[in-house]
Amino acid sequence: MKIAVYAFDAVTMFHLAVPQMVFDEVDRLGLASWKTVLFSDRGGSVRTDEGYVLSRVEGIAATEDADLIVIPSWIADGREPRPALRRALLAAHARGVTIVGLCLGAIVVADIGLLDGRSAVTHWHSVDELARKHPGVDVDADVLYLDHGDVLTSAGTASGIDACLHIVRTRLGAEAANTVARSLVVAPHREGGQAQYIERAVAPRATDDPIAVATTWALQNLGAELTIESLASAAHMSRRTFVRTFRNSMGVTPAAWVRSRRLDEARRLLETSNLSIDQIAASCGFGNPVTLRQNFSAAFGSTPSNYRRRFDARPV
Repeated sequence: MKIAVYAFDAVTMFHLAVPQMVFDEVDRLGLASWKTVLFSDRGGSVRTDEGYVLSRVEGIAATEDADLIVIPSWIADGREPRPALRRALLAAHARGVTIVGLCLGAIVVADIGLLDGRSAVTHWHSVDELARKHPGVDVDADVLYLDHGDVLTSAGTASGIDACLHIVRTRLGAEAANTVARSLVVAPHREGGQAQYIERAVAPRATDDPIAVATTWALQNLGAELTIESLASAAHMSRRTFVRTFRNSMGVTPAAWVRSRRLDEARRLLETSNLSIDQIAASCGFGNPVTLRQNFSAAFGSTPSNYRRRFDARPV
């Protein structure tokens, strides 16, 4: 798969590096043959915000055979994309290429009309600007990324890593995404619906924070009945205090977090184990295969059986 990443003068090294770091790791780990290239309006070289000059940047023609195009950020003054870039993105989208706007790159995707009547997210500093400039776009300030299949947008800075891992997950499966995340030493479990801004981070060690204690315990007992009361008990908190503190720490409700972790484990087992659907449902805490199927289909648009056929990574 060829991934074309747009580079422009004054782009920050971090924003430019995020998609290359995640997608090139797929290739380095031998998970799939993925290649990233940098392109700009004219090709040649670009000067980053940090003052580095990047040479051998391809021209706009790099989009013509790309399978995925990423706008990793955008120019600070919010100017409209040049006609050549607009035409290239629209032509690529028309032939089925997914267009990704990370951080302020979402503004470009909106500018070319691909977000009209749809939801989108950008860096929380710029959500008002995006909403004002494009009133036909439903701007959601409270999520990490939004994926419409053909178009994906993400919130600011590190959320781009989450969005790129999501792309790996949807194309290669959860085990591949987890492998990339482990290699990069980043969390594989930040869901798109998680708040992009939370009051405080979870402590790095379970013993440092009661929420970390509860989540560690929950991950070790996904097959059990994980009620709010049992989680609060593990954290040694009252129910009300636990719910409030959990949301502030994790950016989601306890129920949503537990459901996501169970679905993550279900995906892993579908890809890597010989367990039956019934056994996986029980092991992950869904109780029965019907509940697993309902939650799985709602989250991923696929049944567990179809997912296993697509992402089966079991040794032959």
